[in-house]
Amino acid sequence: MPSAAARRLGALGIRPEERQAVAAGFLFFFCLFASYFMLRPVRETMGIAGGVDNLQWLFTATFVVMLAAIPLYGLCSARLPRRHFVPLVYLFFVVNLAGFAWATRVWPEAVWLARVFYVWLSVFNLFVVSIAWSVMADVFRAEQARRVFPVMAAGASVGGLTGPLLSAWLVAPLGLTVLMLLSALLLAATLPLAAWLFGWRGRGGAGAAETDPGRDAATDPPSPARERAAADDPRQPIGGGLLAGLTLIARSRYLLGIALFVILLSTANTFLYFEQARLVAETFTDRAVQTRVFGLIDAIVQAGTILVQLFFSGQVARRYGVTVLLTAVPVAVAAGFVALAIWPVFGVLAVVMVLRRIGEYALVRPGREMLFTVVDAETKYKAKNAIDTTVYRAGDAVSAWVKTAIDALAGHPAVVALFGALLALFWGGLGLWLGRRHEGADSRDGALRRNPAGPMGAVPSASSSGPDAGR
Repeated sequence: MPSAAARRLGALGIRPEERQAVAAGFLFFFCLFASYFMLRPVRETMGIAGGVDNLQWLFTATFVVMLAAIPLYGLCSARLPRRHFVPLVYLFFVVNLAGFAWATRVWPEAVWLARVFYVWLSVFNLFVVSIAWSVMADVFRAEQARRVFPVMAAGASVGGLTGPLLSAWLVAPLGLTVLMLLSALLLAATLPLAAWLFGWRGRGGAGAAETDPGRDAATDPPSPARERAAADDPRQPIGGGLLAGLTLIARSRYLLGIALFVILLSTANTFLYFEQARLVAETFTDRAVQTRVFGLIDAIVQAGTILVQLFFSGQVARRYGVTVLLTAVPVAVAAGFVALAIWPVFGVLAVVMVLRRIGEYALVRPGREMLFTVVDAETKYKAKNAIDTTVYRAGDAVSAWVKTAIDALAGHPAVVALFGALLALFWGGLGLWLGRRHEGADSRDGALRRNPAGPMGAVPSASSSGPDAGR
């Protein structure tokens, strides 16, 4: 008879041979999100310190910085094996955090530093989270992802709950400098976990499915499947050019669909974010109170997300597939925008924001990451990163100016809310299309990876040589 613990894990969809990997993924996300969410309430307060009317400039600056970072990311990822590249990126941000800790001690009230930190944390958040999910899509097979991604994503929610609580408790007695150093330590803790997951990939994850230990290289020539396995080996550089991620997106209807999905997600988030900043600034005038309000919202969101991820998301993914994960939240957000158009007050906004963020973290995010389990390594690390960073922040920047223009022309928040509702409905329709295309590819055992010219459009390699060239 299986033990009670084994039965509980089985109910969550975790098989015995996957327990350690899921635990490592859970801890990886916990440390990463606790690190980020310790500083998120500080970022929101710093954004208000620079002026609510200037938020669109901060969004634009974030996009420009992201755009400049993509070629450097492409260069490093093309030349470094990803099992080394991932920890180097995280170490870079650890050093950055140490530098900000020093700067906040020297210039504690500088508005320019608040603006720089706001932009930096916005870039940091997207890069480290995108790479983390790239690792998971690389380590686990598509079939495994449907079962274990929601559980591992719960680690992000536990970290997201712990982070703002630590921020609220520690910022007053210890100060912002110590808070940033603690955040850096949590981020550094992800490094050995990433190394272990890459090792497990060849034993029980995506690499194990591709490995044939009995092959004799002298008598058994490489097959296309083995060539793809070699190209996906995390000990080898991914290859490709500086802008390979953007090139891959431009040549694939599937990836273009994901990019547009992210833009619409970003637009809905931006509209709600601006309304949050406006209503919080009007309702609460003290900066310490504002920080506590942001921290309280974060804590409520993460607590609700944990419950949904552990007891609902995985069952929905296993029973109904990715499509439901990608469509339910946009429809709910559309209804939330309609409610805001009728009652544009902080209480209604807080409910809509909480429900939207719980839905995004517990349903949309795992579903969106599952879309990348049926593509090759270059697409997972380059095209995915370009979508999660540059495309996402481009959506932020454009939607920020669009909202500013609508506010100036209409002069009433209800107009923005109704516009947001229409966009959310289109977002849901696109999620339906993407979910069906992904499930069709997965039912053909990764047909998108092997036959990229199929119904979802080409997802070719950006490199001009090697076994994947010309696909």
